[in-house]
Amino acid sequence: MPATERDEAPQRAVPGVPMRDLLAACAAATVISTPPRAPEPEEAEPPAEHRRREAA
Repeated sequence: MPATERDEAPQRAVPGVPMRDLLAACAAATVISTPPRAPEPEEAEPPAEHRRREAA
């Protein structure tokens, strides 16, 4: 039997770590690693001359 097969043990859940804490850690990591959103472009108002023409 090769050494790699002998050293591999079945993976088990870590006792003593509540699922709530694991989920909170994942959520925190997501928030920290997500870059902030780019600011939305501001809507430019048409120049005053164009507003007068449209109103007339």
